[in-house]
Amino acid sequence: MPKLSIPEGELMFSGHAACPGCGAALAMRYLLKGLGPETIMAMPACCWAVIGGAMPSTALNIALQDCAFEATGAAVSGIRAGLDAQGLKGVTVVGFAGDGGTADIGLQALSGMLERRTDAIYVMYDNEAYMNTGIQRSGATPKGAWTTTTPTGAGMRGKEEQKKDILAIVMAHEPSYAATANVAFPEDFVKKAKRAAAIEGPRFLHVLAPCPPGWRFDAERTVEIGRLATEANIFPLLEYTEGEMRLTRKPSVRTPVEAYLKAQGRFGHMNADEVRAVQEATDRKWAKLLLEDAEAAKRAKAAKAVPVAP
Repeated sequence: MPKLSIPEGELMFSGHAACPGCGAALAMRYLLKGLGPETIMAMPACCWAVIGGAMPSTALNIALQDCAFEATGAAVSGIRAGLDAQGLKGVTVVGFAGDGGTADIGLQALSGMLERRTDAIYVMYDNEAYMNTGIQRSGATPKGAWTTTTPTGAGMRGKEEQKKDILAIVMAHEPSYAATANVAFPEDFVKKAKRAAAIEGPRFLHVLAPCPPGWRFDAERTVEIGRLATEANIFPLLEYTEGEMRLTRKPSVRTPVEAYLKAQGRFGHMNADEVRAVQEATDRKWAKLLLEDAEAAKRAKAAKAVPVAP
């Protein structure tokens, strides 16, 4: 088996407080491998506010600022302004927040950061609920999922609303770079983190981070569940550069969404009709992405074919 083309050095220590099999722990580890030591991070209330350890201990070998739940976007803007005022160059500023602190509570601050064109990276690690406080539904929780605030049974079918499309909201702000990543595909993840670090302006990474207790699967299956999410086209891997979208992984074999859903207890109540509805919605979105990817490739090919004036 070929060796993974990711840096061997670690900026995240063992002995942290994450649950066994925590996807968010993998997200931090791979992110820092891509960004490197010259990184300053802002972090709100989230699982990682606990995972890193209580002061004066820390599991991270970078500069870290805790901020209010809703303020990650504002915090990274402030950090960048302070660095610029001191003339400090070569430092990557990053906000690292969960889906609740990004798609819900922190959405206004994220929008402000993007609109101000802050030279920073915002990372949303998406475990699809407020996991740190008891598995309550967030805007990023998928339709039909069980959470403690969207129960099942006695006529209740889990969350009634669709998962919020945070990437579409971000792209409406025309960021310098945006991408999805999945902890089950570390090479793709680290490559995108490095790419984001090399670009100026506002950047955004949407990272899928499966959660064993919240998603109700055994801790050793985190990578398997993550891979299923992408192979079933539930969570496609893609990136936007200068507004052009490119798929970074196209599954060669179609994996039914049922394989992904039935692997998790939070979807265990879903019947055949509900599974079919998820499959149909997923197929429609994937067809649109394939079309957009093909059109972008055509434009890129046409641009290369234009002769350069002497």
